[in-house]
Amino acid sequence: MALSAALLVITSPLLALAAIVIRLESRGPVFYRQLRVGRAGEPFQLWKLRTMVPGAESMGAGIYVLEGDPRITRTGRLLRRFSLDELPNLVNVLKGDMAIVGPRPTVQEQVDRYTDRQRRRLEVKPGITGWAQVNGRTSLSWPERIELDLWYVEHRSIRLDIRILMKTARMLATGHGLYSEDLKQGW
Repeated sequence: MALSAALLVITSPLLALAAIVIRLESRGPVFYRQLRVGRAGEPFQLWKLRTMVPGAESMGAGIYVLEGDPRITRTGRLLRRFSLDELPNLVNVLKGDMAIVGPRPTVQEQVDRYTDRQRRRLEVKPGITGWAQVNGRTSLSWPERIELDLWYVEHRSIRLDIRILMKTARMLATGHGLYSEDLKQGW
């Protein structure tokens, strides 16, 4: 929690600037909230910076985002490129809903399709970054991401978390793996 608080303080000027630019570009809220599933299947409100036009979930691909998705605003493309839209997840860490490292939280619709083995993914708090994110992110099919998350659950350690954080920093510089190649790979 101390790390998330420190990161929030450090990034607050960037968050303020992003909020101003989001408001200048389009109407609608600065923050996007979505119900996600956390540890032990507990629902929570995930906080992000809004990167799409208001009402985007009811347009086009719905909750799925494709490369070049026209619902993404110009500011949103930049925020997504550097994963800055995820900075408000630090509030979720402070509230205890998330960890810095762990499987990314998903929506109930996806959790409802889990096998018994895949439900092991819910044994840990979801994270801002995780093993699947540093090994392909959304360029992987859904079953591949789940398998990587399960591997993390079975092998988690402080050493592995540090490795994930280092790889995350490197990925933020490249922007690799930000978008799904397919709407519902594996579903």
